Amino acid sequence: MKILVTGAAGFIAGYLVEELLEAGHEVIGLDNYSKYGPIEHAYDHHERYTLARGDAKDVGLLKDLLSGCDHFVAGAAIIGGISLFHEKAYDLIAENERITAAAFDAAIAAFDGGEGRLRKITVVSSSMVFESCDEFPTPEGAERRCPPPGSTYGFQKLATEYFAQGAREQYKLPYTIVRPFNCVGIGEKRALGDHEIMSGNVKLAMSHVVPDIVQKVLKGQDPLHILGDGRQVRHYTYGGDLARGIRIAVEHPGATNEDFNLSTAESTTVLELAELVWKKIRGDEPFRYVSDAPFPHDVQRRVPDVSKARRVLGFEATTTLSTSLDEIIPWIDQQIKAGGI
Repeated sequence: MKILVTGAAGFIAGYLVEELLEAGHEVIGLDNYSKYGPIEHAYDHHERYTLARGDAKDVGLLKDLLSGCDHFVAGAAIIGGISLFHEKAYDLIAENERITAAAFDAAIAAFDGGEGRLRKITVVSSSMVFESCDEFPTPEGAERRCPPPGSTYGFQKLATEYFAQGAREQYKLPYTIVRPFNCVGIGEKRALGDHEIMSGNVKLAMSHVVPDIVQKVLKGQDPLHILGDGRQVRHYTYGGDLARGIRIAVEHPGATNEDFNLSTAESTTVLELAELVWKKIRGDEPFRYVSDAPFPHDVQRRVPDVSKARRVLGFEATTTLSTSLDEIIPWIDQQIKAGGI
């Protein structure tokens, strides 16, 4: 299968492209390097991988790239840590809406009512569509029952799912919606547009909790500064597991016109995460922390129901947070020394 992946230089896509290539697919990646600048991956010179540099809002370019593709993974978006939810509240909805509209315009044309080569679009949504939900564990469908997300980012991600609905109803375009939960792994660096946000005596990396806590502990911050009281619940899911889940959703016939929460089943509080990182880096030294004011839209509880992905796709995220950290900590240590974080 030949697959177009937009946002190919992004964090999750770094895992996804490798997963698709290992599964035998041919991949075209599209990215404009607006987040990190040019970066290198081990698969850049793979015989079945082509990287196009360009704007995911360029409908003509997307149509050209899709002309020979069987599938489209729409992953391009402006995305960052929680600090951006307020600071770029307009850009996160306006620019991402333009990216989404371009993706669906091109996909509808490439599908051509079933006459074209394109078979399906897989939309990378977000757990933030459940931002206002109070149903736990949160199943697929709850995003339509609960109040809409309070952040413009969450609202726009929900809008991508309505784009899929509209394109299916009007143009018969098949879709799959995947919602990654709290991706963790290697590959996140300080974004080009970052400005200085301090957490105690350390500049935050990107306001994503895992790399920020890791870098603060590595830099010797004591007591450790955490945002909020540390009782926020998350499901930290390894990027390799998420990539496998997305790849299965791309391939599986039972995924057509369905949506899936892709996540570990393990709940972890921010405080539990911080203590685990502290022990891995500083051993038996007493763990000390202080709480700083949280950012707006810092959801207190995010617990997905993962039974549908298990039942329909046979997918389970199997990598533990502890195992993920054993890979992440040395990588962040190298990035600190190289000036990337």
